[in-house]
Amino acid sequence: MDFEAHFQGFLISAVNLKPWKLDLLDTRVGAITNAFQADAEVGSTYKEHSPQGSWAQQTIINPVDAFDEFDADILLHLEQDDDCNDNPKKYLQRVRAAYKRHTTYKSMVLRKNRCVRIEYANDCHVDVVPAITLADGRQLIINYAENAFEETNPVGFADWMKERDDITGGNLRRVIRLFKWLRDYKNTFSCPSIILTVMLGNRVRYWDSDTRYADIPTTLVHLLEDLVTWLDGHVAMPLLDDPSCPGTNFNHRWKDPAKYETFKKKAADYATWAREAYELQEDDDQAALAAWQKLFGPEFAADEVKNARSQVIAHKALLASPMPREASSNVQSRDVAPHEEFIQHRFSSVTLRYDARIDAVVLGSYPKNLRRMRVVPRHRDLRFHLVMDAPEPYEVLWKVRNHGAEASRVPGELRGQIRRGGNEGRNMHRESTRYRGTHYVEAYVVKNGVVVASDHHDVKII
Repeated sequence: MDFEAHFQGFLISAVNLKPWKLDLLDTRVGAITNAFQADAEVGSTYKEHSPQGSWAQQTIINPVDAFDEFDADILLHLEQDDDCNDNPKKYLQRVRAAYKRHTTYKSMVLRKNRCVRIEYANDCHVDVVPAITLADGRQLIINYAENAFEETNPVGFADWMKERDDITGGNLRRVIRLFKWLRDYKNTFSCPSIILTVMLGNRVRYWDSDTRYADIPTTLVHLLEDLVTWLDGHVAMPLLDDPSCPGTNFNHRWKDPAKYETFKKKAADYATWAREAYELQEDDDQAALAAWQKLFGPEFAADEVKNARSQVIAHKALLASPMPREASSNVQSRDVAPHEEFIQHRFSSVTLRYDARIDAVVLGSYPKNLRRMRVVPRHRDLRFHLVMDAPEPYEVLWKVRNHGAEASRVPGELRGQIRRGGNEGRNMHRESTRYRGTHYVEAYVVKNGVVVASDHHDVKII
């Protein structure tokens, strides 16, 4: 059985939010934002709106049960007001008041701590999150309970997510959707979607991606097992930082220690079940199908999934074209630079138990976060700072890899060697931007000959 096609069929027929619901969501968001703009008192403060959360990250899923709701978040970008800047919760109060004045929405409004919720009975809800943008480009949302601003970076987060998803060949988003389905189907643990997204995204590693993320079931097993390895290194819920916004973390979304303990146990159980099902794929299709059903429920083998699987297989056959004999040996050849090194060749043991994050800034009179800028011009200086929680003693190795026509024309400038310590200290490395293209920097934390943490940061030079 083609289990890759079966997983695609399961996603299409059961897990992914139905296209008509996405269209309905677009229509409702348009109406919601139009209603705000039409408000006589505060409508003129509207600047724009943008998708947020699972909707923006393409990890939104179809409700598992008939009475479950799907939800979506939008950022409502507003003009700044000095009165509100001194009293941030006024932004939320004004947005809520605008919808309370509207004939359609006045009975559908619910105030939450960071948003105004528009509820559609037994269907879905839309969370409207007021946001302002400062002169330096930073974006802020409001914490009503604390009457304070919180920094956010939705564009930077989307870039981080795309980085990770691209490394997995698009399978990270699929696995996140599958895990969210598992959460809602089993109801044995609770975990906010943003925390699931960051925890799984942080488990993605670059250096052996061609084998670890070859297809959906392979990616699912490896990410679940890597998640369990990381959870085993944390007795209590660790700080879960926003990868796009240094200094901001998501722990407020999941405060109860008991929920973390339950999640940790269930993640271990489900990783074991996934491995058992995965191993059966090679020997017994029906036993493997039953084992995957144990994880995802009877819907996994429903007729709708089988029909969708057949369509996926037919589509793959249609797209397939004969490969000239002389070119067949070059299929999927990996892009490797001369003298490039890979961490798995230096260290046979990898157990990523700790967190690591590369914070990159563009240096100058006013240093700026690279994830906020997204791209950087040539002839600028960058500083990469590795933030991690592994205890001493440890060593840090760095790798810089260039891509693109400009770098490839200069001997040795594709780089890719692994060096001990940064050039400004063990956890600090400095580079200059010379060549246009999408390059990357990686850091690896090593303890007692074992790689225990790593991170990857794209660098787009224009």
